[in-house]
Amino acid sequence: MAYSRDDIDSVREKTDLVELAAEITKVKRSGRSTMAVCPFHSEKTPSLSIDGARGLYHCFGCGKSGDIYRWVQETQGVDFAGAVELLARRAGVTLTVDPGAAKRRSNRERLVEVTAFAVEFFAERLTSAPDGGSARSYLRSRGYDGRDVADFSLGYSPDSWDELVKHLRDLGVRDDTMEKAGLVSPTKRGGIVDRFRGRVMFPIFDLRGDPVGFGARILDGDGPKYLNTPETAIYHKSRLLYGLNWAKSDIVRKDASVVVEGYTDVIAMHRAEMRNAVATCGTALGEDHLDLLRRFSERVVLAFDADEAGAGAALRGFDRSVPGDLDLRVAILPQGKDPADVVADGEIDSLRTAVASSIPLIQVRIDAELAKYNLDEPEARARAVKSAASVISLHPDVITRHEYAVGVARKTGVDVGLVEHAIGEAIRGNSARRRSDTPPPVSEADPVEHADSYKTELELLRVMLANDARLVDLDIGPALFYDAETLEVLPAVQELLDGLEPGETPDLGAAIGSEETPQAGLLRRLALDERPLADPAELVGRLEVVRLDEEIVQIRRTLQRMESDADNEGSSELLKRLVALEQDKRSRREIE
Repeated sequence: MAYSRDDIDSVREKTDLVELAAEITKVKRSGRSTMAVCPFHSEKTPSLSIDGARGLYHCFGCGKSGDIYRWVQETQGVDFAGAVELLARRAGVTLTVDPGAAKRRSNRERLVEVTAFAVEFFAERLTSAPDGGSARSYLRSRGYDGRDVADFSLGYSPDSWDELVKHLRDLGVRDDTMEKAGLVSPTKRGGIVDRFRGRVMFPIFDLRGDPVGFGARILDGDGPKYLNTPETAIYHKSRLLYGLNWAKSDIVRKDASVVVEGYTDVIAMHRAEMRNAVATCGTALGEDHLDLLRRFSERVVLAFDADEAGAGAALRGFDRSVPGDLDLRVAILPQGKDPADVVADGEIDSLRTAVASSIPLIQVRIDAELAKYNLDEPEARARAVKSAASVISLHPDVITRHEYAVGVARKTGVDVGLVEHAIGEAIRGNSARRRSDTPPPVSEADPVEHADSYKTELELLRVMLANDARLVDLDIGPALFYDAETLEVLPAVQELLDGLEPGETPDLGAAIGSEETPQAGLLRRLALDERPLADPAELVGRLEVVRLDEEIVQIRRTLQRMESDADNEGSSELLKRLVALEQDKRSRREIE
């Protein structure tokens, strides 16, 4: 879409960039200036400066800068039109589309819209349809009232094969779009049926608040207790946290997030005025989830069921590392109870106390190791110390390691020096394992040589694979590429984009399938690289300068040869061309 300049300026005037940034990262105001943890690169100390009055930002760590629209484009993964639409909704501005400028909506927008249709359908079936009675009874048994249902957009999927399918078809939604949104399942006869049937529906929203999928709890019959949306273009469970769209502001304000196991735990904690709670979407907590949470706070509290399964979930996934820039902690809950149980029993104060008095995750792991041994026996004590040392050795800070060593010495009665020696042995063992896991270097007899512009060419290919709307007015062809590898893969990228509207995601899977060729591997690596995209105009500008440099070098070599010849005819034209190229190069640098 193209929008009028007046509308764009109106949205800009009504948007506070500081508030916008606070929705996705940790912001600290200091007098007239504002600093924030940069969401574009990993850092501990805030280096992103925000000028709220002018609506501009600049990161002194990674160099990213721009205005409110660039911020939304970079942080939300949308094109300029998408950023305008998102901020207009936020600011309450009605946009006017320029005549004749409307284009097809992006793939993402279509899938979000269809998912929103499903949210409304399930909500209506829960609140109004007779067959939603069992779901209403279940929610009342959890203590939910009408406000809770509305706040969390809860719903019910009817226990039939195609109620949602028929509803969406009536709205003009194509079958393939339903399937891409993860709302239906294909049948052996080539048709489709509802994926979710006879379940309480928990819509899952992304960071910006768009519905992208569902978690669905079964009420009766066979099947998994919880069924989630499959991986789609908009639903990636490893990078989604249920409730984060509601919790992010409270996480920043309280400087801590609380991770629980289930959707009902999140809702229970929000109902108990603990609105900094989130949950994973049917998967274990992983590094991508932590990367998401560290944008808002360095403290992450794990509040799982205190039974064996819950404790295992708290420890699982962190065997190889203890992130040094995060304060990972564990809230000890009453045995056999999850947060929803604690709230239902009216023990909200004890839940708050458990979160406030949470224990560092590494301490929980150390205690778990020590509990495996009979510390009254000398040999058992030795094994206990070695087990605890293996955990402590994973922490990157030497002072912290020493403090934990003192604690282990106190609990086992083993001299602290011996504990630290065991930690040192574990660290050396870790280093040896890492070396053995490192793939052998490329043979020096067969080195891989790339052009100096290789990295820039790769970045431009990555922007092309994202089908960034900023590519529309740029002339990109083989003349910009010098590296043999990028030249080889360029035609495949151009073929992927053929016929697509700007912003529409290329179907890379259909194009290369499971190919194991170097070209296919490079395409996958570029497509899965989640770093914010660079400005394609800047990339093209850099490559054009490389082209200028190449031509300048060639002309100078030609002139040198001509000087050694008796016949200098033609040198004046080359000199004119050389001067023009040098001027072009200088003017480009002045613009930069």
